[in-house]
Amino acid sequence: MRYSISFLSIFIGILFSSYGQDSSVNPLLADPTIFQEDGTYYLYGTTGDPKMGKDKGFLVYTSKNLVDWQGPSGPSKGLAMRKGDAFGTKGFWAPQIFKYDSKYYMAYTADEHIALATSSHPSGPFKNKEKKDLQAPLRQIDPFIYFDDDGKKYLYHVRLTEGNRIFVAELEDSLEAIKPETLKECISGELPWENTWDSEWPVTEGPTILKRKGIYYMIYSANDFRNPDYAVGYATSDHPLGPWTKSKNGPFITKEILGINGTGHGDVLEHEDGSLYYVFHTHFDDSKVQPRRTAIVKLVFSDGDEGYEEISIDKDTFRFLQLEGKK
Repeated sequence: MRYSISFLSIFIGILFSSYGQDSSVNPLLADPTIFQEDGTYYLYGTTGDPKMGKDKGFLVYTSKNLVDWQGPSGPSKGLAMRKGDAFGTKGFWAPQIFKYDSKYYMAYTADEHIALATSSHPSGPFKNKEKKDLQAPLRQIDPFIYFDDDGKKYLYHVRLTEGNRIFVAELEDSLEAIKPETLKECISGELPWENTWDSEWPVTEGPTILKRKGIYYMIYSANDFRNPDYAVGYATSDHPLGPWTKSKNGPFITKEILGINGTGHGDVLEHEDGSLYYVFHTHFDDSKVQPRRTAIVKLVFSDGDEGYEEISIDKDTFRFLQLEGKK
């Protein structure tokens, strides 16, 4: 699974990066995720640093403590997956990394389609010799593959149909196709906070799924990522296929809470003591969206109504990720 962390609490509250500082200090990854194995943390995301070039694939950074990051450290000029080794020619977005059947998988977006690549190591190289995508009759992005306790596997993703809408379907054990009869729409951008620009193309995207006390939580982002109001909310269900009920409290990561524009689209990481963190991106500064910065914050779960826990954050734990020696 892609939410595993250790030793994070040791470092929370130190080495905060200032908003708007020199970009060379931070990994510039949007839609980030962190995979952990054998004491090493691997950070991936949508590449935004102009020095790294555009549409090359996916970079990877590594850390032993989640504070100081090295890289990019992939085997091909820093890339964990290089264009040409798997499906896609452009628009390499929103990767997810997980281990399944002794192989490492990357689920990702390219050419506004979803694809999988595999590797023998978390740093890559991730490849798909057939260079094929997960077939669908329309554009789809932002994959998140969830492995439930009963062994079933689900693909949460965004379909581009009258807006960015989050869907789910059960996957075949091979992970190469969905079971079409299980496809269901989960949520779309219907609430005021989810569409503050009153767009004709509302956006909900970047789903992450976790399960607590028998309840499924979908953490997602809403609004166009260029909107300063880009924010993170959640919905709950008692079944992985839904139906989903959005939190009545609205978003829990916003520019009002953190004082930073464009907060959203990330992933959940689990500390060894059971506490959870969210890694996500923000706008570069108050006047510029790109390149986006990578940040992390601790999640807080508290008793709510109807037996569901409510999600908020400990905003004092917010910090940008930093490159080693670039403080």
